[in-house]
Amino acid sequence: MTIKAVVFDAYGTLYDVQSVADVTEDAFPGYGDIITQVWRIKQLEYSWLRTLMRRYQDFSVATRDALAYTLRSLGLQYDAATFARIIDKYQHLDLYPDAITALEAMKDKKLAILSNGSPDMLNALVQNSGLDRLLDATISVDAHKVFKPAPEAYTLIEEVLAVRPAEVMFISSNPWDACGAKAFGLNVAWIERVTPEAMALACVETETVAPLTMFKALRTQMDELGVVPDHRIHGLSELPALVSARS
Repeated sequence: MTIKAVVFDAYGTLYDVQSVADVTEDAFPGYGDIITQVWRIKQLEYSWLRTLMRRYQDFSVATRDALAYTLRSLGLQYDAATFARIIDKYQHLDLYPDAITALEAMKDKKLAILSNGSPDMLNALVQNSGLDRLLDATISVDAHKVFKPAPEAYTLIEEVLAVRPAEVMFISSNPWDACGAKAFGLNVAWIERVTPEAMALACVETETVAPLTMFKALRTQMDELGVVPDHRIHGLSELPALVSARS
């Protein structure tokens, strides 16, 4: 079936969540890497836990709570200004270098984001990065008060874009999100930015496993959930050709 809409995850897919490392390292010299990785891991964990507990609060709360947990668990003292400066980076995350070119090459399709991010977070991020001129919609799961990968989150695509799941190509670099979207019934392309071979090499090159290496092992490798994405690519630059072939 012809692909009519291309829908992207935001964090880790279009926007590099590792780009917070500059501000975390500046605020806490020597701790930037561990803060960055624990923060992201707990941010995701809190979204899933709140969904399971049926105690939804939007992603801005999960983001703040995860940072507070991280700093406390590492024994780091901070003031309100420092905390706010770190949080603010989520409105100014770096785009992956191939993001804009890829989206511009697919202007004949409906283009949208479906993200766990809260509306305020997403709208600021999209505007600050200039993607607002390319996207037809920025969709937050906040409309259904449930986080991906819950099936109810993915129903928002058809509700907002009026495009059936079979006509959607969903893009995520997050394996749990790619699996969730596939289980729901979308066409899915997973961005494999870190291969198992690269992981193996990173682990043998040093006697200690760096926080970033551990994060990549936990959050960038395809999960064993009984579903697999339709397509595996290695960057957004490969996407226009894939969508064109499917169209």
